[in-house]
Amino acid sequence: MQINSIKRLRVLSIIIVSVAFVFFIKLYFLQILHHEDFVNIADNQYVKKAGGVFTRGTIFFEDKNGGLVSAATLKTGYILAINPSILKNPEDVYSKLSEIIEINKEDFMARASKTKDPYEEITKRIPEDATKKIQALGITGVYMYKEQWRFYPGGKTASNVLGIMGYKGDEYAGRYGLEKFYNNVLVRNQDDVYANFFVEIFRNWQKTVSKDDSFEGDLVATIEPSVQTTLEDALVKIHTKWNAAETGGIIMHPKTGEIYAMADVPTFNPNDFSGEKNVSVFSNPLVDNVREMGSIIKPLTIAAGIDAGVITPTSTYNDIGYVKANTMTIWNHDKKAHGITSMQEVLNNSLNVGVSYVVNKLGNDRFTDYMTKFGLREKTGIDLPNEAMNIVSNLDSPRDVEHYTASFGQGIALTSISTIRALSVMANGGTLVTPHVIKRLNYKGGFFKNIDNNPGPQVIKKESSEAVTRMLVEVVDTAMIGGKGKNEHYTVAAKTGTAQVASPNGGYYDDKFLHSFFGYFPAYDPKFIVFLYTYDPKVGDLFAADTLAVPFFDLSKFLINYYELQPDR
Repeated sequence: MQINSIKRLRVLSIIIVSVAFVFFIKLYFLQILHHEDFVNIADNQYVKKAGGVFTRGTIFFEDKNGGLVSAATLKTGYILAINPSILKNPEDVYSKLSEIIEINKEDFMARASKTKDPYEEITKRIPEDATKKIQALGITGVYMYKEQWRFYPGGKTASNVLGIMGYKGDEYAGRYGLEKFYNNVLVRNQDDVYANFFVEIFRNWQKTVSKDDSFEGDLVATIEPSVQTTLEDALVKIHTKWNAAETGGIIMHPKTGEIYAMADVPTFNPNDFSGEKNVSVFSNPLVDNVREMGSIIKPLTIAAGIDAGVITPTSTYNDIGYVKANTMTIWNHDKKAHGITSMQEVLNNSLNVGVSYVVNKLGNDRFTDYMTKFGLREKTGIDLPNEAMNIVSNLDSPRDVEHYTASFGQGIALTSISTIRALSVMANGGTLVTPHVIKRLNYKGGFFKNIDNNPGPQVIKKESSEAVTRMLVEVVDTAMIGGKGKNEHYTVAAKTGTAQVASPNGGYYDDKFLHSFFGYFPAYDPKFIVFLYTYDPKVGDLFAADTLAVPFFDLSKFLINYYELQPDR
């Protein structure tokens, strides 16, 4: 009997402890996780047809010291509404209200005349101080309701990365950028506060354990606000100076794929885009547009040749100014013969014939294999929506000419993000990284998930990447803009590209070009790789070295100083 009593006491104790634990967990969810939900419901008084006050997770930028800067958040204000069925003397009411806030009298009187309608909204986004003055009037039939809306404190800053909120049918959700890609994390389902007691407990418990990306939370982006604004300022200057159709850039860590800055001009203000007539401005051309990138692809061809062992930096060939392939003749950009020429001079002088020679030594199949290893046949997997596929079908051609032109970035069209990813192979020791703009997901309840920066596959040998890096440093030190970009204390590797723009009618325009530029530094242990382009600049006979070199070197100096990088020479 005594043993049975002890068992019953133990069972009873377990039940009591379990119930207490369940109530504790429930209290935690109600007071901590769902506190804001209940506050919003109380504020809204169930008057608006939408049900609850709009709420959504926050997107943060992170500065170089780890401080969080709000990039997409909520702003709070109030809605002024009336109940025409009980409103007395609308003229007098209008007179009193208009002394506090601006109201269209004609619209107010029209709404007040709907005496059978219990609810008419007059105006929105009224600040709190004005709301208190209106409430103090104590007018019967006049009500104030709390509202929240999406707000971007930086205005245009990183707008193509952040995206916007918008309607698609009846659904109001993220439509571009991070707002769309991570909509499942940012969205807040207010129905949760009515969930069954036990379902609520175990559903949220599972959230904290699995930390699945579909669970509610906030985003911490890799975007560094000062770097982002500096890049944007540089792009605006380029765009304006050369009267270009479009100008863009990316600053990324070549070893981790973290994107410090990404911008395109022209852009938009996500706080007020009602006047935008062309919806394409909301997209991110760096991710969802493809371009023929031109000569910045040449270092990849050289890297492939070195890695395969068919050339070295000192290998030479006889440059007669052109090479014939199938029915085509490919010329150097200057239409000149350069005689006995080394691979270093191919990069210094950006010779089309030189990289065609490398493809000939590799063979078409092996050249295509290397371009595939550099990720040109796949999407990068960046955490932004609508990433386009590169157009590289020319690599499947049985003809030499398509492979020769691909070797200097013509005949294949790449996204900007795919381009910087491929070029990072030379900067990071030969690996293929995954670019990303989110560093961490912060979930409700204090749990978080870091985005892994695991190294990608090794696509060329480390020694091969180092050899090309030395060649690109030599380009900067001696050849590019006459060696004026050389930094006495830091090694910088870089290359320019000036590509013809394909015409939809076949062939290429005579007067449209894409100028591109990439570089990384400190070259032998780089912390940054920078990619810039400007589309259809009005430049006459100038090249990318004329339009983009100085902005690049200015950006490199800013980053070196801002991050206080140690000199490497």
